[in-house]
Amino acid sequence: MNPSRFISDLVVKIATTPFPKPIQCFINKLYVKIYDIDMSEFEPENPCEYKTLNDLFIRHKKYIEFYEDEDIVVSPSDSKVIADGEIENDIVYQIKGKSYSIKELIPYETKLNGGYFINLYLSPKDYHRYHVPIDMEIVKATYIPGTLKPVKPSVLEKEIVFPKNKRIVLRCKDSKNRYFYFVAVGAMIVGKIVMNFDERLQKDYKEITTFEYNEPVKLKKGDELGRFEFGSSILLFFGPEHFKYLNQKDDVEVGDILGEIF
Repeated sequence: MNPSRFISDLVVKIATTPFPKPIQCFINKLYVKIYDIDMSEFEPENPCEYKTLNDLFIRHKKYIEFYEDEDIVVSPSDSKVIADGEIENDIVYQIKGKSYSIKELIPYETKLNGGYFINLYLSPKDYHRYHVPIDMEIVKATYIPGTLKPVKPSVLEKEIVFPKNKRIVLRCKDSKNRYFYFVAVGAMIVGKIVMNFDERLQKDYKEITTFEYNEPVKLKKGDELGRFEFGSSILLFFGPEHFKYLNQKDDVEVGDILGEIF
C-alpha cells in the first residue's frame, strides 16, 4: 500500500471513531487549541459536543455572507491564496517557482490558455466545507485517483503535487454560458472529497471515472457544494478574456470576493 494512503487511512480511522466522552472532549479541545480555532463562529461552539474528531473537522459555520451581484466570484472556502495568475502555454503554478501543465491535472482538453488560475489552500484549522463560488451548472465531474501527499506550501515549494494527488474535476458553466473548472485536490489525511450533488463521487475508483450530466446540475452562489475531511486545496480555472481577479488578500474567508466575470 502507498505509505501516504496508509497513514491517511489510519488517521481517518482514528478521527471517525467516537471515543468515550471525556477522552473525546480532551481530543477535540486539544485540536482546537493547537490550531487556534475560534469556535464562536461555529455551531455548536463547545468542542465537547462533537462526537468524533471528524465531526469537528466538518463543523458548520453559523453565518456566511455571499455577495449577491451575479457577476462576482467569491471564495468557495476559508483558505490561503498560494498562487494566482494568467495561464500561458497551458502552464500554471502550484506555488511560486513550481509550474506544471494543465494537461497533467485535467485529463481532457480545456481551452484555458490565456485564462486565469487561483489556488486555494485549506489548512487543518480552516472551515472544511466549500461552497459554490458563482451561479453555475455542472456538466461533467471526473474522479482521478492518485497519491495523498501533503499540500502544505512548504511541501509544494519542493515538489509537484497537484497533478499527482487524488482529485475531482468539475467542468462548469457560468451564467454567461462559459466554461470554468473547479478542482478539489485530496491531501494526506483527507479520507474523502465529498460532492453533495452526486454521492457516486465519494467512492475510491481505481481508474479515471467520469460522470456527465445530460441535465446539468444547477447550483446557486453560496450553496454548499461539498467538504473535505481535513485540510486540502481547491483550484479554480477560468477561460480567456472573461475573468478579472480582484482579491488583494493572502487569507480569504468563504464568501470573500475573488473576482468578477464579464
